[in-house]
Amino acid sequence: MTLLFFGAIFLIIDYYFFQGVVTVSKNWSTLWRTTVRYAFWIPTVFTFVALLWWGFGDPYRYSANFRNWMLTGIVAAYFPKLVGIVFLLVDDAQRGVRWILSLFQKKAESLPGEAISRSEFLSRTAMAAAAVPFTAFTWGIVSGAHDYRIRKVTIKLPNLPKSFDGITIGQISDIHSGSFWNKTAVKGGVEMLLQEKPDLIFFTGDLVNNESKEVNQFIDVFDKVRAPLGVFSITGNHDYGDYKPWNTEQEKQQNFQDLIHAHRLLGYDLLLNENRIITQAGEKLAIIGVENWGTRFSKHGDLEKAYRGSEEATVKLLLSHDPTHWDAQVRPQHPNIDVMFAGHTHGAQFGVNIGDFQWTPVQHVYKQWGGLYQEGNQYLYVNRGFGYIGYPGRFGMPPEITVFTLKRA
Repeated sequence: MTLLFFGAIFLIIDYYFFQGVVTVSKNWSTLWRTTVRYAFWIPTVFTFVALLWWGFGDPYRYSANFRNWMLTGIVAAYFPKLVGIVFLLVDDAQRGVRWILSLFQKKAESLPGEAISRSEFLSRTAMAAAAVPFTAFTWGIVSGAHDYRIRKVTIKLPNLPKSFDGITIGQISDIHSGSFWNKTAVKGGVEMLLQEKPDLIFFTGDLVNNESKEVNQFIDVFDKVRAPLGVFSITGNHDYGDYKPWNTEQEKQQNFQDLIHAHRLLGYDLLLNENRIITQAGEKLAIIGVENWGTRFSKHGDLEKAYRGSEEATVKLLLSHDPTHWDAQVRPQHPNIDVMFAGHTHGAQFGVNIGDFQWTPVQHVYKQWGGLYQEGNQYLYVNRGFGYIGYPGRFGMPPEITVFTLKRA
């Protein structure tokens, strides 16, 4: 029934939008008119094949990434049409008004304007309107997916020990290695991080989308991530295999063990509800790492367990994937955790930035979705992500590499 419902919706959208195509192309040459009208239905055929495969086959047969590309194709085909249909509805509305008015006129010719020219104008506008999101959608894949940006942030902490004054920390988050389609570009992003020469590097979760094996072909890329004081990592909600059907629970648990092993191969110190103490000149800084904990997603994290043993450190830095953890547990229970480093939101991989104006749909879901936040003497930074998932691109929300400098206040 679900397949029939979506199939019917897609057919209605296609048929309605096709009327605009017919209007726009009616005066074209026979060759162009025929080519465009037949080509219009090619994405429809693709969509229905995809729906049948989804309903009666296994969408994970090849890979989760292949499934994502299939969904991307459907969205790219139909979302722009929905935008264009708005203008076609305006056209039909004005036609309806003109028809009603004609019932009260002796001669239709006495009505102002020309219905045909107005229809052509609105149909052309509909085509142009549909082209805008399609172009943006495509540009986000071709150019935006790997348009890595360095964001530099200075955080002043009143209790930062002198030996750590000026320490630099690099952060990447949400690699989602199963989504990558340009390995060379990914290597370029890693090189940008290394060129900053941070003292420490944090990876704040979501190494993969669904299965640990997704990272295998990128081990030789991300194992280059090194820092003098170490590379520390945590898990995100996608790292537990919760979004893929497994034959047995044992198979799922083995997948997580394989993910832990992948962090070892990368040379990352994976913190599973534990901490590490870094000592310089007799002064101590604590790095605390929890497994994923979020108000909307899985709760594997144990903050109390992770915190235990870090009390002696003057400054405490927490790695926690989901920013909702900050208001839910971190601030209320541990006001002496100085900075929390998170990711998770991706900034929705879409945003608008014009001057001081900034908007992304994810800000209506997450109170803290990207950038630096402060409450009292505590800070939260939400990284917008290194990779992507679902939509294999980014528009107005480039992938982020963050470099922090900690200074004494």
